Amino acid sequence: MDQLLQQIAAYKQEIEALTTNGADSLEAYRIKFLGTKGIVKNLFAEMKNVPADKKKEFGQVLNEFKQLAEGKYEAWKESVESTNTSSAAAIDVTLPGDAVPVGTRHPINLFLNHVISIFQRLGFSVAEGPEIEDDWHNFTALNLPEHHPARDMQDTFYIQHPTTGGADWLLRTHTSNTQIRAMEKGSLPIRIICPGRVYRNETVSARSHCFFHQIEGLYIDENVSFADLKQTLYFFVQEMYGKDIKIRFRPSYFPFTEPSAEMDIQCQICHGEGCAVCKRTGWLEILGCGMVHPKVLENCHIDPNKYTGFAFGMGIERPALLKYGINDIRLFSENDVRFLRQFTGAV
Repeated sequence: MDQLLQQIAAYKQEIEALTTNGADSLEAYRIKFLGTKGIVKNLFAEMKNVPADKKKEFGQVLNEFKQLAEGKYEAWKESVESTNTSSAAAIDVTLPGDAVPVGTRHPINLFLNHVISIFQRLGFSVAEGPEIEDDWHNFTALNLPEHHPARDMQDTFYIQHPTTGGADWLLRTHTSNTQIRAMEKGSLPIRIICPGRVYRNETVSARSHCFFHQIEGLYIDENVSFADLKQTLYFFVQEMYGKDIKIRFRPSYFPFTEPSAEMDIQCQICHGEGCAVCKRTGWLEILGCGMVHPKVLENCHIDPNKYTGFAFGMGIERPALLKYGINDIRLFSENDVRFLRQFTGAV
């Protein structure tokens, strides 16, 4: 016990001789004396070796030493914090600060917002719908009943609904589900665009992905014609790519429109000479369109003898490739900062 008392006395002298020397010295002191493996802990561990009749005396000395060590630490800590506060107060806040990179929207959102702004100038409003959809709104109401061969055109991700457990729920393959929901409300006329993310079980390549973004348009009123559809799309493409853009319509088939067409524009990457993106054709299909099928109107309780309408839909990634001169659709979803910085303007 006498040896322990001598050690404590030596430690007291060491503590009293210490002077403030910054935050690093403060932390070193805390670890040495007050840490989990510090001197104070070790001395308390020696209590088991002290004779029973000496424990009270030794305990008093040990408590006094602990109070001294903790008091020194608190006083030292207050002194260091006071010094740091004084230094902070001396900072000249009028000096220029460090430049902080500022982010902005993803290139897909930049392009999507541009598309929306063009159609809004034509009187279209934005409508949104769920990404997890039932079979009726994604397929059946669009004139694609069960076992219809056109369903094979869209490789679908089916899911098990947590409530019903049925297999008739899926990740939507297009934003047409939003159009059906808008028509079911029965508020006519309708002039909407429906942007959003869609999912198809496709092979990922430079031209396609298993998830991508779409924007679809729908206009239903009395006396709507295919000429209205063509002029609407001419206006959009010329506003997006310029007045000199070359455009062509090709007959096509979609179960939910009749007649149907696909719209191509000259490839803006190779300027019609042929490249990997346009499959060496010089043309790139950017959207499908047509007059809303009467059966679709009937499914949504709209009289096809009184109302007609047109619909169109396009993926966002592929036209964005042309707009920004990008040759690989996968770049949009790889989160490569080097790629994204070209659009954010960050340093």
